[in-house]
Amino acid sequence: MNANTEAITDLLHSLGRPQSGPPVGQFGQIYRQLHGMARRQLAGESSQCTLNPTALVNEAWLRLGPEQQRYRHRGHFFAAASQAMRRILVDHARARLASKRGAGAIAVPLQPEWPSDLPPPEELADLDAVLTRLEALDTDLARVVCMRCFGGFTVNEIAEIDDVTERTVFRHWATARSWLDLQLRRAV
Repeated sequence: MNANTEAITDLLHSLGRPQSGPPVGQFGQIYRQLHGMARRQLAGESSQCTLNPTALVNEAWLRLGPEQQRYRHRGHFFAAASQAMRRILVDHARARLASKRGAGAIAVPLQPEWPSDLPPPEELADLDAVLTRLEALDTDLARVVCMRCFGGFTVNEIAEIDDVTERTVFRHWATARSWLDLQLRRAV
């Protein structure tokens, strides 16, 4: 574990403890990583869309509740952050779909763009359902998918976070992609 990784882990462990003053400056490392994750996911987002990287990070932070919850290490926290961002993006997609179906709203001719690196809202809800089934079968595979698709982590970063080899991550990624592809084709 390098010094940066240990510093983040120590900071996460200190969040639940009473302090004389919050170590605000130290949160910069965590915030920059979360913001980078969010920025990668929302790179193709239109300027008219209400969901931006800062909003995604803030919502994810609230859902993570690091002050009330104990995270074992940096990897545990960032995997949970990927999961939180997944839930937020899926909720956002479902809200967009509900508004497309009417929901009593006035039709607006211009729709904000959906992030280019994610499936469209119609498919994202299906992907979430299939990913939930995968979580029940194999949490390691689902975790890799979530970190790759919703956290924007590379195979190398996932291997470092999970303290496994890149080959293991590649194997999990390939297995999960095959399984997800088969399940999504069956759903159509």
